Amino acid sequence: MRQEKASPRSGLFVVILCFLTIVADGYDLIIYGATVPSLMEEPGWNMTPAVAGMIGGWTLAGLMMGFLLTGWLTDRLGRRNLLMIGVLWFSVGSALCATAQSPQMLGVFRFLCGIGLGGVVPCAVALTIEYAPRQRRQLYNGIMLSGYAVGGIVSALAALALLPEHSWRTLYALGGLYIVILPVMYFLLPESVNFLVGRGRLDEAKELAHRYGMDFDQVLQEQAFQRKVQPASEGKIGYRLLFSSGFRGVAVLFICGMFCTQLIIYGLNTWLPHLMRAAGYALGSSLQFLLVLQLGAVVGNLAGAMFADRVGSKKVVVPYYLIGALSLLALSQKLDAFWLMCAVFGAGLGTIGSTTLLYGFLGAYFPTSCRGAAVGAVLGIGRAGAILGPMIGGWIVGANLDHQWNFYAFALPAVIAAVVVSCIPNPVSRFETADAAGKNCQEA
Repeated sequence: MRQEKASPRSGLFVVILCFLTIVADGYDLIIYGATVPSLMEEPGWNMTPAVAGMIGGWTLAGLMMGFLLTGWLTDRLGRRNLLMIGVLWFSVGSALCATAQSPQMLGVFRFLCGIGLGGVVPCAVALTIEYAPRQRRQLYNGIMLSGYAVGGIVSALAALALLPEHSWRTLYALGGLYIVILPVMYFLLPESVNFLVGRGRLDEAKELAHRYGMDFDQVLQEQAFQRKVQPASEGKIGYRLLFSSGFRGVAVLFICGMFCTQLIIYGLNTWLPHLMRAAGYALGSSLQFLLVLQLGAVVGNLAGAMFADRVGSKKVVVPYYLIGALSLLALSQKLDAFWLMCAVFGAGLGTIGSTTLLYGFLGAYFPTSCRGAAVGAVLGIGRAGAILGPMIGGWIVGANLDHQWNFYAFALPAVIAAVVVSCIPNPVSRFETADAAGKNCQEA
């Protein structure tokens, strides 16, 4: 029996592969904000702040479409294939951005790039949650989603190193090189065991579960338990299950929380370099703020994930939002260099860090039969906030208001998100009981 359960690979192997795909999303998250000052100085483009904000909105409209499509397809076509399609699409789209000859053309290519990135996150979250040890789900998910901040750090460092002497096109061309990860994913990334079970491919699912040290009997018991506690869910998967009476209300709360979070993150990442330059800092210094923002996100994400596994995600996410709000309010004031960096660090911890923890909370909350749909729907509909965020920044900058108003505008949604997430019911009464029930069945 011990020999049967021996596994040459661990769930961390899947986390690493998913992490590498999320790095691409993080790179794309920061690259536009880092290049906005250069784009606004591109000869012949005459790009205004409003146009720059609009292009940022087009990118996120593509992400929104990608998330919604993936949420529908992932529980039908599988996580693995969609993850690889997303990486390929992003690589091609980023390379096309490097060739743009006008703001309109760049906006179209950014929209297409966003569609590809929308296929990455729901699949990566679903696979990580499934293959992670049950008592380390949030930690493994946090490690994987720290790829956002790592990609952002890579983007910020690349901008610091290249923009002073090279064109902004170089940064987008570097994103196109991400296609080299595809062969690794093709040969080494596994499919979801639960997806294979749902498609009746039991032998393949069992062999894959044993390879990664998963309890295959418990996988079957959890699916049976789900059908038992919610008879109306019988035969339903994806969006049909997510928006059934048992899950609809919780899904709406997650969507509202994600809307507020995405508004903050994308608005701040798009306009932070410009705002800091408007406050009197040089381009290099303003990009350093962007780098510190991502460092705060990495630290906050990993530390928060460890606490979330012990005390629950909600007890960590809500305080994080409040830290983010206070940090943004602090940024609106004149601060010494040390306290200014602390405020930027806290903003990264409380905004980007909150988002990655919310992803983990979301992925672990819903059952595997609609997990991909849940992540896709919440991120897809919630990305309406991401579209609005850069536009709000563009409107404020274009209206020649004091730069403090940007920080006020982004602090308020952080408070609202804290209130909304605090209203999400405790997941123990729903799906963690399934784990306990499956364990009790085995002991009996």
